[in-house]
Amino acid sequence: MGWTVATIFFWGTSTSKRPAVCVSSVRGERRVTVKTSAAYSPTKREKSCLATPAVLLLEIEVISPLDPSAHTHLHKTKCVMVNITVCMCKTISLVPQVSFSPQDNAQICVTGNGFFKLFKYSEGTLKQTNLQKGEPQNYLCHAWLSEEEIICGTATGKLFLFETGELYTFLACSCSDISGEPTSEDNGSLQDSLPQISAVVAYSKGFACSSSPGVLPQDLFTTVPKLFRRQDITCICFSPSEEVMVVSTTKNQLYMFTMPSTDYLKEESSHFEYLHFPLHSASITGLDVCIRRPIVATCSLDKSVRVWNYKTNTLELYKEFWEEAYAVALHPTGLFCLVGFSDKLRFISVLYEDMHVFKDFPVRECRECSFSNGGHLFAAVNGNVIQIYSCTTFENINNLKGHSGKVIKWSADDSKCFSCDTHGAVYEWNLSTGKREMECVLTSCIYSSIALHSDSKVIFAVGSDQTLKEISESSIQHEVPALDVVYTAVAVSHSGDMIFVGTSLGTVRAMKYPLPLCREFNEYQAHAGAVTKISVSNDDLFLLTASEDGSIFFWKVYSKKGKILKREKEFEYAEEVLIMKSDIEEKNRAMLDLQIRVSELQTENDYQLRLKDMSCSEKIKELEETFTQELESLKNKHQILQAEKDNQEMQHQLQVSELMNKHAKEMRDLESDSNQKLLMENEKYQELQVNSQRMQEEYEKQLHNLQESKNRALEELTDYYEEKLNEKSLLLEEAEEDMRQQLQAHEEIKKQMEEDEDREIQDIKIKYERWLIEEKESNLQLKGEIGVMNKRLNSLQKELKERNSDIEEMKLEQQNLEGVIKSLEKDISMLNTNIEKRTNTIQEKEKHIYDLKNKNQELEKFKFVLDHRLEQFRKQIESRENDIKIMKEQIHEMERELEQLHKENTQLELNITQTQQKLKATDKELHKERQKKQNMEALIKRFKMDLHNCVGFIQDYKKLKAGIRELYTKYVQQLEMVEMEEVDTDLQQEYMRQREYLERNLAALKKRVVKDQQIHQAAYTHIMQENVSLIREINDLRQELTVAHTQVHDLQSALRLTKKKQAIQDTGDPAVLRLNAQKENEKIIEMQLLEIQHLRDQIQEKGQGLEAQPLLHGMFPKLNLERSHKAHQH
Repeated sequence: MGWTVATIFFWGTSTSKRPAVCVSSVRGERRVTVKTSAAYSPTKREKSCLATPAVLLLEIEVISPLDPSAHTHLHKTKCVMVNITVCMCKTISLVPQVSFSPQDNAQICVTGNGFFKLFKYSEGTLKQTNLQKGEPQNYLCHAWLSEEEIICGTATGKLFLFETGELYTFLACSCSDISGEPTSEDNGSLQDSLPQISAVVAYSKGFACSSSPGVLPQDLFTTVPKLFRRQDITCICFSPSEEVMVVSTTKNQLYMFTMPSTDYLKEESSHFEYLHFPLHSASITGLDVCIRRPIVATCSLDKSVRVWNYKTNTLELYKEFWEEAYAVALHPTGLFCLVGFSDKLRFISVLYEDMHVFKDFPVRECRECSFSNGGHLFAAVNGNVIQIYSCTTFENINNLKGHSGKVIKWSADDSKCFSCDTHGAVYEWNLSTGKREMECVLTSCIYSSIALHSDSKVIFAVGSDQTLKEISESSIQHEVPALDVVYTAVAVSHSGDMIFVGTSLGTVRAMKYPLPLCREFNEYQAHAGAVTKISVSNDDLFLLTASEDGSIFFWKVYSKKGKILKREKEFEYAEEVLIMKSDIEEKNRAMLDLQIRVSELQTENDYQLRLKDMSCSEKIKELEETFTQELESLKNKHQILQAEKDNQEMQHQLQVSELMNKHAKEMRDLESDSNQKLLMENEKYQELQVNSQRMQEEYEKQLHNLQESKNRALEELTDYYEEKLNEKSLLLEEAEEDMRQQLQAHEEIKKQMEEDEDREIQDIKIKYERWLIEEKESNLQLKGEIGVMNKRLNSLQKELKERNSDIEEMKLEQQNLEGVIKSLEKDISMLNTNIEKRTNTIQEKEKHIYDLKNKNQELEKFKFVLDHRLEQFRKQIESRENDIKIMKEQIHEMERELEQLHKENTQLELNITQTQQKLKATDKELHKERQKKQNMEALIKRFKMDLHNCVGFIQDYKKLKAGIRELYTKYVQQLEMVEMEEVDTDLQQEYMRQREYLERNLAALKKRVVKDQQIHQAAYTHIMQENVSLIREINDLRQELTVAHTQVHDLQSALRLTKKKQAIQDTGDPAVLRLNAQKENEKIIEMQLLEIQHLRDQIQEKGQGLEAQPLLHGMFPKLNLERSHKAHQH
């Protein structure tokens, strides 16, 4: 019967170089792992990012660190679609993130160290849609906020917001204060590291980002107080309903944060919680399964020991130590375990909620330890000796000398012990005599793991020679090749039918026994690193694997038909648990205290309930009396209101009858008026119809003439453009032939270049691999010596810190207890005072109710008066609202002026940046000119030296002639070539500079024109307003003039009357009086005419000033074309 293996659960995340993606449900129901192929190696193409849109399925990858060019693949056809070089820098620059726009699946954003680029996929190519401006940043992550907005996080702790590919604004994100002290290993990194934003994600209300360095909360599963460690957030994601946020960290932990209502931003502190429980953050070095309980113990280089339940998929116990744990072994009962540390081997009691160190053994750097099947003995590797101890007396019973045992396995009856080492030796030991009974040595192989068959006669071993060996009777009976993979761990089922093997690529292989001759096994992708430990549960239903990537997998074993295996006898697990006597005593004390408190609270509650019943009965009586009184008063009011209602109904009926009569009369009048209007409109319609017929005939004639002229013009144009088409088609054919020839030549050159590059890469690869192997060997030797010294120092420092922390904790507990006692005493006094206050308040409220009833009657009287006043206030409010509207309009005008000022400021900033760029360009030109000057001076010196040498041959004309020719060829021809090259480069540079200058000036001028138009319009409106005010003044003056004329006329009539009276009364001359009155009136009229003329002159001057104002205040800049003109002359 064939067997297969299926994954049901795993814990941990990947830390290896091979990329892996882990998917988990928030409730912990299911997890899936996606890994890369087994043929991965760091020198090959390294995948940087993957995104799948709605229409296109594209994959972006980086070829090598020195060639960061992005490739786009189509998965269905397995061919390269687009090749893009993102960064032209020579340094190592990987692409950390590539993403598609959620709204537009043809838009791609690529960010990295020094570049932010947007591409659009159209017509089979990716085209860049943005131009990078400003200083380049190290962009670590980005997120799409909308179709046009992208937020990017940098290594300097800043958030950059890009809108349509251009920088809109940036925000400095400062991390919050970190409480707690970092550990010794993380202290340096916290001080050296700068704040950086490593993850950004968008959601419906905005976006979330991580600002590191940071620390996350203390683990809840350990009883030992743990110091805070730095954990940078690497990834953030939200659930579809945005109720839960999940975060992954650099310590390979998963945290969750429940998103509450909108008030969570106002809270001072909000904490993360583990998604399930804490996971290993480093390589797992030890794994052991218990026989009587469904638990597994693991230890890791992260200084922790954890106990897992593989049936319920939970973490039962977790404890951190000060040293790294190298090996772990569980007692068959599951109540004790052995853990090997760098300085000691510790015998630990596995309690209900903690681990208690019971005994220490002087075994340094114990890399392997194991309990016997009966649990009465255990073995531990101490250097070149395997020491056997008794579990009851803890005495050293036996020492097995001869080699450094890497793996220890016990026989079924515990009479024999099997071991292997790194020198290729496998030994069988007799524990009663302490001597070897069997040995098998193969020096060419470094063994990593062995396993025993159920009968203890056959040994299965794996090592560095990429084979699985079956050893019995001191010889290798059978070998199974691994097919280019190194086997790292092996395990055999208790039934002896199946063998499970772990590989260096993280895969697990299941084979039948006896071993097959050919490749007959099932392989399952599991871990991202090499499998370090593998084991089978006692009932053969579960397979457990641990890896260098810090993950542990629980596999369920099924038959080939997919059914769970059934054993002959059902296995029952024990449920006993160890607990300390001191813990039981503390719990009993707490129980007694709680019982006493419960009894006290019950008596207090009974007393309070009685008091409440008494007070409630009194209140009910009072309320009944009040309600009966109110009912009677309401009945009286109801009768009065009913009578008023009947009266109002009678009045309403009379008003309705009057209105109906009025409405009937109005309807009759409207009908007569409408009939007359219809007759008038009908006559007008007939006249308009006659006019429209005439107009239609005239337009038809005009259309006919226009169509004839159009047809003639079309014929002429078609002839002309047909001739042009023929010419252009001939030119296109010639251009296509040239393109084909150039493409063929380009492809041949490309093939040759690719072949040369492949050869060079292979040579470099071989050299660096040799160098790496030598360096690794030397580094390992040095690390071993340094590690021993560091561990001794660390152990002493940690013991001192533990003692100091214990003293401080005891002091803090004492202070807390004293504070609790004081607070309880205060609470008792406060409660007594509250009781007295409440009795007083009840009496006061009763008096207050009586007063309120009296006031109620008075308030009803004032109600009528207040209603009248309300109507007056409403009228005043309407007038105020009109004033408010006018003020709002004024505020809007002020806001518009503010916006104009902001625009002017932005334009000024642009002008400043332009001038700065011009200054940089002039500095570069100055530097070039100085270099040219130095080169020319050096050339002149050389020429003088050569001339001096040539003058020495004046007597010999042949030598002189040859020397002059050499001078000519050396200096004159070289100078002409250099000048030509300089002229060409100067021309191109000057052309580009002038073009940029003109483009900038054009943009600035356009902005100025818009500004000036706005200013002109504002001035024009201002003048118009002034003109309106002046016209009003003129009209006022005219009115005053008419009034003055009437006054003059009245005065004249009055003067005539007075003159007549004076002529009658006196005998004086009346002509003189008439002359004086006429002169005064003429003077008044002349003065008014002069004022009118003065106002007209002012109006004309202002009108001329407006006409004289130019549209543009600035002149166009003059172009500096002197250098380009000189270059053309040369």
